[in-house]
Amino acid sequence: MKTIFKLLIIAILFSSCQEQKKIGFINNGDVIDNYQMKKDIEANYKIRNEVFTKRMDSIDREFQVEVKAFQLAQSKMSQKTAQEKYNELGQKNQQLTQSFQQNQAVLQQGYNKEMDSVIKTVNAFVRDYGKTNGYAFILGQNEVGSSVIYGEEASDLTKIITDALNAEFNIKDEISEKGK
Repeated sequence: MKTIFKLLIIAILFSSCQEQKKIGFINNGDVIDNYQMKKDIEANYKIRNEVFTKRMDSIDREFQVEVKAFQLAQSKMSQKTAQEKYNELGQKNQQLTQSFQQNQAVLQQGYNKEMDSVIKTVNAFVRDYGKTNGYAFILGQNEVGSSVIYGEEASDLTKIITDALNAEFNIKDEISEKGK
């Protein structure tokens, strides 16, 4: 019995002497919102959206001029000719609306794909950071459905990871710029 007790105490001491793995957490939203890659993508899509909107507004103005011209000339047309022109304008309006929606969907899909890439990049970086720095767990915190309700400030890795992520992105961006 004494031997079992001694072995148990030795096992407890041995296990307590082993390196304790750390647990940390990040605020997912803050890391992603402050990641330069995401900011660059958003700026790029903001410009692309503005160009798209201006192009669509220009096409819409041209169409409205065509409609006004029809309205002014309608009284001088035969009913059959006016009806044909009215149907033609309705069909053109429908085509313009469909084209607008399709182009907008393509723009949105591209944005969503790039944002998915940002999230995958952040997740991979956090995994590597955790492995490299001896973390057993790095938990994610967000506004809705958080896995971290409370965490000591010392365990909050949000700023550390955001800074390291941006530093890595800036190095890759500089290398990319030199290659051009």
